[in-house]
Amino acid sequence: MRMICARAAIALVAATLLSGCATSTPKHSEMAASMAAMPPDMGRIYFYRTILLGFAVQPAVRLNGEVVGKAVPNGFFYVDRPAGNYEVTTATEVERKLSFTLDAGQVRYVRLNISMGLFVGHVYGELVDEAQGRSEIVDMRYTGTAAN
Repeated sequence: MRMICARAAIALVAATLLSGCATSTPKHSEMAASMAAMPPDMGRIYFYRTILLGFAVQPAVRLNGEVVGKAVPNGFFYVDRPAGNYEVTTATEVERKLSFTLDAGQVRYVRLNISMGLFVGHVYGELVDEAQGRSEIVDMRYTGTAAN
């Protein structure tokens, strides 16, 4: 019983901290017009997480081995990269991988989903089509950095 109460307290503290962070950044709809244009020889990859389930599970998101962001619930970030083959990896108890090709001028959307694990959830990437990705990130908060 004590273990359950301790976990609930930790979850409550994490939720409080996360809710404060989530409201301090602009939504996609608020910043879309001011976002830098994609360079003509590059492609853009949006990463986002819609599901609040497992909100404390926020693993690093790696693109070809480089950390490009975190899987934050109700958050999105993006990176511009040259055309080529890419692999997205996330790791909690296990490492999950998603591979795809990016063309110059192409915009790809990677939704970061969560599934139940033995001790913690597993976050994994899923490619979604552009129309669905655009509609799902409209009200999400930006969690990236200027360096992305």
